[in-house]
Amino acid sequence: MEPGRPIKPAEGKLGVFLVGLGAVSSTFIAGVELVRRGLAKPIGSLTQMGTIRLGKRTERRVPPIRDFVPLASLDDLRFIAWDIFPDNAYEAAKRAGVLAEHHLEPVRPTLEQIEPLPGVFQQEYVKRLRGTHVKSGRNKRELAEQVKQDIADAFRTHGLSRGVMIWCGSTESYLRPGPVHASLAAFEAGLEQNAPEISPSMIYAYAALSSGIPFANGAPNLTVDIPAMVELAQSKNVPICGKDFKTGQTLMKTILAPGLKARLLGLTGWFSTNILGNRDGEVLDEPSSFKTKEESKLSVLDVIFRKDLYPELYGNYVHQVHIHYYPPRGDNKEGWDNIDIFGWLGYPMQIKINFLCRDSILAAPLVLDLALFLDLAQRAGMRGIQEWLSFYFKSPQTAESLYPEHDLFIQLMKLKNTLRYLRGEELITHLGLEYYD
Repeated sequence: MEPGRPIKPAEGKLGVFLVGLGAVSSTFIAGVELVRRGLAKPIGSLTQMGTIRLGKRTERRVPPIRDFVPLASLDDLRFIAWDIFPDNAYEAAKRAGVLAEHHLEPVRPTLEQIEPLPGVFQQEYVKRLRGTHVKSGRNKRELAEQVKQDIADAFRTHGLSRGVMIWCGSTESYLRPGPVHASLAAFEAGLEQNAPEISPSMIYAYAALSSGIPFANGAPNLTVDIPAMVELAQSKNVPICGKDFKTGQTLMKTILAPGLKARLLGLTGWFSTNILGNRDGEVLDEPSSFKTKEESKLSVLDVIFRKDLYPELYGNYVHQVHIHYYPPRGDNKEGWDNIDIFGWLGYPMQIKINFLCRDSILAAPLVLDLALFLDLAQRAGMRGIQEWLSFYFKSPQTAESLYPEHDLFIQLMKLKNTLRYLRGEELITHLGLEYYD
């Protein structure tokens, strides 16, 4: 057994700072409160229900992950949120319509106490929303300082010992990396000058990292995946990861595509369309926000199939992604996929999927896991990009010279091997030849 890495104990309260108190955050908070009371199970959460194999299969050591690594207890979590609307967590959950009354009423008093702080909002980044509960400042530097003050106040008010921040807000308009993002000095000058290339999500990330708080980006925005934020995270010894929670249709792609590639079945086309009616759907109905999401969703197949290595199988497929705002659907998104494949001697076949998913139900356990794993990484002295958390994202953040790994099963192996490494356990390769020598 290797010595592992020293990990500080998970002592004291952990503040979970949520940017956005809409469907995802309210579903997450209500779920944690229900689980705390023994009224529900944390289904979908690797930290709460997952196990990890240690050593050889013959040893039969398969502890729960929550017993293997020192994670924060759910009882020690405290929730702090910002939003551009004033609804408390109960009102936000009722408005979102994700959870039924029998889940909301037992935790209603707790949810009503969680009132959002005014959010950082600028119309040009989320054109379909009209924020009414927003901060004002002379420039973006002042807005960042206000968020930092909110963080400091929350530490005092809630008696926090540590914190993590997770972006659960809307998809912002599409941005390309530019000179203002190239270094921390350029970024800070841009804050002073109100640079239009600095979005609200970047302001939150800057405030978090400057305060020593890990940051995860749950949307496809350009946020921490810029040199300035990587530099800041390294200098402050803070973990970062992102981006875009892997929930519905893309989750299916990262499950199915590796299987097709493993069997060397060819692909001629993958047509995907979504209908959804929640606030996310309304935001994505605007072309510049959809462009941000489209880039995130389109990248998955190219990386998995590697057309450069398998041109005869994947060199010329058509991949289309469409999102349609359809208010009657609410948070219950419907994803349709038509997959045209070919096999032996080039004979065509089709796969059709109709995934009636619940976006926030799939996202809530990801928020929990990311909060707990980022806190673990911080206590283990890990800093900068946490590629081992790619399992949770559509567009995983990696070092500049690396392409992201999208295969869900490789991502899970990487995550579990990272946990084994932290605890000094042997990494598992699944070779298994020793059983047959």
